[in-house]
Amino acid sequence: MNDTSDRAAPFYCPYCGDEDLRPSEAGHGAWDCASCNRAFRLSFLGLLASGLTRPAAGAVVHDGGPGSAEGS
Repeated sequence: MNDTSDRAAPFYCPYCGDEDLRPSEAGHGAWDCASCNRAFRLSFLGLLASGLTRPAAGAVVHDGGPGSAEGS
């Protein structure tokens, strides 16, 4: 697999908002903006635990869909 196929490309420069971006020679996740002449790096840090919601232990989850007791 080549280096450009396994990265997500930004759509806009985070500094000027222009779309004229190129992968940088600085390495994985680095981008150059030809419009404002800035270089930046993007990286994925991980998932936030606060975004997860889990039912309490022993709780039954009902979705209210067809065939459920809710809505009858």
